[in-house]
Amino acid sequence: MNLFGFLGHYPWLGYLSGALQLIFLVHAIITRRPTYWFFILLFGSYIGVLAYLFLEVLPGMRGNARRVSSTLQPALENLRPLESRIREVRERTEESDTLQNRADLAALLARAGREDEAQGVLEPLLTGIYADDPLVLLTSAELSMARRDPAAAAAHLKRVDLKTSASIRTRTLTLLAQAQAEQTLNGEAEATYQQALIGATSEEPRVRYAAFLIAQNRSADAKRELDILAKTEQRASRLYKGQEREWFSMAGKLRRELN
Repeated sequence: MNLFGFLGHYPWLGYLSGALQLIFLVHAIITRRPTYWFFILLFGSYIGVLAYLFLEVLPGMRGNARRVSSTLQPALENLRPLESRIREVRERTEESDTLQNRADLAALLARAGREDEAQGVLEPLLTGIYADDPLVLLTSAELSMARRDPAAAAAHLKRVDLKTSASIRTRTLTLLAQAQAEQTLNGEAEATYQQALIGATSEEPRVRYAAFLIAQNRSADAKRELDILAKTEQRASRLYKGQEREWFSMAGKLRRELN
């Protein structure tokens, strides 16, 4: 049986193909696909629809799923008990002793208040080829802050290459501003917070800046920053709210302090 004979037995396939042609044409226009797809969809009939489905639509859906998964993963990880995460990352480090695994383990140990263990995990990375790695410097700075040594933290952070990535830049400048504030270098801290807000990949710098302003008895300025955060949260997608939940929650607490 040839193709047309087969389709003659199932006429609804023709209607489905026509509907998909129209839907895919609209999709191609909205997503600005190459011009040749318009001709393929208009004149390619069933073959054009199948080609567009398998070459454009399905790969795009898989890519979106991966992006959603990678965005949700940090938020889901934060919901797990800290000790459970430490145990898992320690096992992962024993299986594969990489820079990322060691840095992750040291950061979790520092967050749990186990600074000596964190230092022991990080120590091998502080010399040799990884000594100037942004991840190592950031983790070292976080550990120094946990040990109430903001001067050492600032020294590490000033060595970080801010061009590494937008995320590294945001984290570095935010932590540096905190370290400067801890040393009562308030003018420097304010300037660094202002830098961190430019192109920030998280709401953390604005929340930390608002907390800094409250500590400086600058309630009006703090309220301005908290109002911006409130508007951002109101407009944010459910996914982004989940990702930034810690910072939106902290902003809510600061708002209550001001009131």
